Amino acid sequence: MMEKDYYRILGVDRKAGLVEIKKAYRKLARKYHPDLNPGDKSAEAKFKEIQEAYSVLSDPKKKSQYDQFGFAGDVPPGGAQRGPGGSGFDGFNFSDFGTSSFRDFFENIFSGGAAAPQARVRPERGEDLIYTMKIGFEDAIRGVQTKIRLTRLANCASCQGAGSTSSGKQRACPTCGGSGRAFMQRGYMKFSAACPTCGGGGAVPGANCPDCRGEGLVQKPELINVRIPGGVDAGSKVRIPEKGNVGKNGGPPGDLYITIDVMAHPLFKREGSNIFVKVPVTVPEATLGAKIEVPTLEGTSMIKIPPGTKSGQKFRLRDKGVPLPGRKVRGDEYVEVTIVPPPFSDQRVRELMKELEKIAGDNPRTDMGVH
Repeated sequence: MMEKDYYRILGVDRKAGLVEIKKAYRKLARKYHPDLNPGDKSAEAKFKEIQEAYSVLSDPKKKSQYDQFGFAGDVPPGGAQRGPGGSGFDGFNFSDFGTSSFRDFFENIFSGGAAAPQARVRPERGEDLIYTMKIGFEDAIRGVQTKIRLTRLANCASCQGAGSTSSGKQRACPTCGGSGRAFMQRGYMKFSAACPTCGGGGAVPGANCPDCRGEGLVQKPELINVRIPGGVDAGSKVRIPEKGNVGKNGGPPGDLYITIDVMAHPLFKREGSNIFVKVPVTVPEATLGAKIEVPTLEGTSMIKIPPGTKSGQKFRLRDKGVPLPGRKVRGDEYVEVTIVPPPFSDQRVRELMKELEKIAGDNPRTDMGVH
């Protein structure tokens, strides 16, 4: 009985091939990646579960063992070895002896530990990179195409990522003497496992590459074309595929995620797909009503101010807001009017205001219980 259904975790059929498994893994890994779900413990746990499932189903040997026995590796979940019938065997935990599978265990017993060298190096996906880009208010709404310069890990050009020079002859691994196996003893029994130094290959490079110091990777500056779609907001993330760090051992590169930081606009403020703007009006315009010109993202538009308009009153301009990414609709613009008093330094204006006070001088604060 399987402890975990790795096929269900990746959402693939049990007959799925490696290409389909890889495609499902990449899709889920991007969805639940911790960098895209900061502070989300459930997403972090799901990401680890996806990685565990992929590490088994992408490895032909582990996949075969999992399909046959219900687990992969040294010990099934729960700690006891299990066979096809599901019965437990608690006498030995084979992982204590350094063996990596049933085949290794019995191979070591019947062959005296003289197993053939076997490389255990696996491709590893490169790390994702995060880059913060500050763009203008209108660029965020309309979209922009630009270039950014960043530094990411790439294969060393001198050694092609090998970590050693082509002229450096390989030598026998000093740990295993070239056998690819390292021995350990527990009580009266002696077991062997893949050598941790050479990974089971039996040889190590003779000379490290001087440019990358044996790492196989170097920091490389690069100029990257970036297209920011229209409608992004502060905190939005734009993914640039395969522009992260290079993978190890032939693995695929990671992705680049651009986090958007939008600069403030002197007139407009944005809330989701809507924008807001404050427009001043005169006392006569607010009192008598008027048609006034207001700014929009595409220029100016005319709106009608009805008689008796109060300061703070809002008027909506449909479809003058932010376009929604991937859709043909957009938000609205809200115009908030603010009444501006006339210049008090003008004597004639002051006289007219005194006359107006006599005509319409009712106290607007009466309803508040004040005088």
